[in-house]
Amino acid sequence: MPSSEPRQKLWIETDGQLVMSDYRVRLLELVAETGSLAEAASALGLSYRRAWGKVKEIEANLGRPLVRSEVGGAGGGRTLLTPAAEQIVTAYRRFQQRVEEDVEGAYDDELRDLLTPP
Repeated sequence: MPSSEPRQKLWIETDGQLVMSDYRVRLLELVAETGSLAEAASALGLSYRRAWGKVKEIEANLGRPLVRSEVGGAGGGRTLLTPAAEQIVTAYRRFQQRVEEDVEGAYDDELRDLLTPP
């Protein structure tokens, strides 16, 4: 028996400028996980240039740095999230969870019975 479930796309704008979205948060999470913007870009199927542009766009729209690069020796450098970026990623994921729960509750209250086959 098919069941229906609500879905939503979430993003945050400030004065019409996109400042955060699921996609942008995932890019930052991958930077944190891999220590590399190049690896994060590759995991998302982006060019390094496009990923770097996204990070710079987010930083410009938020007015604060989100990544910092460390020059490396023999093993190469790495890219890290700033403490502000870590806080934003964590808070965004909590916010996203709350929104999903609220959407699910509203769907249960308003539509589930009407959209579930008899």
